[in-house]
Amino acid sequence: MMKKIATICVALVAFVCTTALAQQNSKAEFKFDKETHDFGKIPQGKPVRHEFTFENVGTEPIIIAEVKPSCGCSVAEFTKTPVKPGEKGKISVTFNAAAKQPFTKNFTVRSNTKTPVKTLYIKGEVTG
Repeated sequence: MMKKIATICVALVAFVCTTALAQQNSKAEFKFDKETHDFGKIPQGKPVRHEFTFENVGTEPIIIAEVKPSCGCSVAEFTKTPVKPGEKGKISVTFNAAAKQPFTKNFTVRSNTKTPVKTLYIKGEVTG
């Protein structure tokens, strides 16, 4: 009887592990061309824009819930429709270059991917 219970337990654990692994492998997944963009020197008072592009290298559609800038000086727009496996999507970010100084800003991307919270960065130096 104990042997039968032990066999059932082992089979159950193996099934749960296999199912969890299959779920983990079947998710959507970002592959960004790059995750940091350096604007270099930019003029003060002129907003700059960069478009991050990504491909869905997973097996389910990517759904982006939000892209949140680290400050009020930046805004982000993103692909609102699900990005199917093998397709590409975009996240466009705009930075308002108000103060003369070096800057590094980040954008928090929340989605249904294997990495549900991803951070993209922009940097550069605002000059006169």
